[in-house]
Amino acid sequence: MTGNQGEVFGQGVSDRLRVGLYARVSTHDQQTLPLQISAMREYAERRGWTVAMQIEEVGSGAKDRPARNDVLRAAIRREVDIVLVWKLDRWGRSLLDLVTTLKELHAVGVNFVSLNDSLDFTTPSGQAMAGMLAVFAQYERDILRDRVKAGIAEARKNGKPHGRPATVKLLADEVNRLFHSGISKSQIAKRLRIGRTSVRRLINGRGVCCHKL
Repeated sequence: MTGNQGEVFGQGVSDRLRVGLYARVSTHDQQTLPLQISAMREYAERRGWTVAMQIEEVGSGAKDRPARNDVLRAAIRREVDIVLVWKLDRWGRSLLDLVTTLKELHAVGVNFVSLNDSLDFTTPSGQAMAGMLAVFAQYERDILRDRVKAGIAEARKNGKPHGRPATVKLLADEVNRLFHSGISKSQIAKRLRIGRTSVRRLINGRGVCCHKL
């Protein structure tokens, strides 16, 4: 890998920024993988970026994207300055997941570019969009809470068990994804507005070994 790790948002003394490429296809659509990689490499070359890592992921479901976590960890370690994807739906599993991961990249000074969605955080307009991520994240959380409340109301109406665990269970995948990306349990609890005990229970319940807060 090459490049100056002190660069943030395209500013610094290095001639070439380091970009991490992430391509994802379903098990039934693997023929598009070379197309994604080729297009992203050509784009990176035009922008004068150095390809520091190339991650390819194949999977049918949207639930787990372990290879994507490798990109997030590299970004947190500042091994890349930019993450480049083919389309947003290749990166995010949901609106909340998309916004949360983009916020994580923005927080550590790593840019994000989606080749086919006109989303480029290296530009002034893209940076303005990055500043709005918190608004979108809160919007998605409000929608989630409204759905949970509606579910609880329906359960009460039908005499079924209800309560806080339903909310926590809905966030189980998000808790484990954040933990695997290097976010501490205390930060996860604060970000998702749930108890730290619930965070530990969800992580341990999924077979993840954790030793510190």
